Amino acid sequence: MIVSSAPVTLVGGGPVSGTALAAALRLAPRLVAADGGADRLLAAGHRPEAVIGDMDSISPGAREVLSDRLIEVSEQETTDFDKALRHIEAPLVLALGMRGGRLDHELAALSVLAARPDRPCVLLGEEYLACLCPPELRMDLPEGSELSLFPLAPCRCESDGLLWPTAGLDFAIGGRIGTSNAVTGPVWLKPDRPAMLLILPQVALEGLVRALPASPAWPSAAPAR
Repeated sequence: MIVSSAPVTLVGGGPVSGTALAAALRLAPRLVAADGGADRLLAAGHRPEAVIGDMDSISPGAREVLSDRLIEVSEQETTDFDKALRHIEAPLVLALGMRGGRLDHELAALSVLAARPDRPCVLLGEEYLACLCPPELRMDLPEGSELSLFPLAPCRCESDGLLWPTAGLDFAIGGRIGTSNAVTGPVWLKPDRPAMLLILPQVALEGLVRALPASPAWPSAAPAR
């Protein structure tokens, strides 16, 4: 288990640009790899303090170099992202390389956010970022900023500071969703359950990182395994 009082950067085996990694490390200086992410980090000149996963993707060379930092989780029922996230206790995790350029990987990563609501985590892409909205979130964004809400399960979400208010609306996949909204002032979001995905442009990362650790966390929704 990695226990940290500072935010943690978690890197998976998918593509990660040097710019995105540098931006994450400025805000979350402790560095952890999820399985094959160890090879990606070593190739970029970084040495993670731990590697978490079932170790089916890490190369023999990386495994040897980092042999004293392996946290092996042998079960095959969950993804390496899930394994890593549940073995990190930190105010926030910034996760890169979890999408892999594949829709199925991206959907799996979003499912992990819903399964681990007690682990505040932001998925970073090149242009957009996503996180599970906490029980209450307040943050300042420039007026006109894009902001999308997407329900991972039926839910409601009170809000302020949005062009199209959401209070009293029922959200669900296959029903009403909240994409392509816009910021009109200080943002306040209060979903009624851990099911609302918040999607923001990458430039909002620093403001989100400041806001999330100050927000209340959801209780755990899944067994620890």
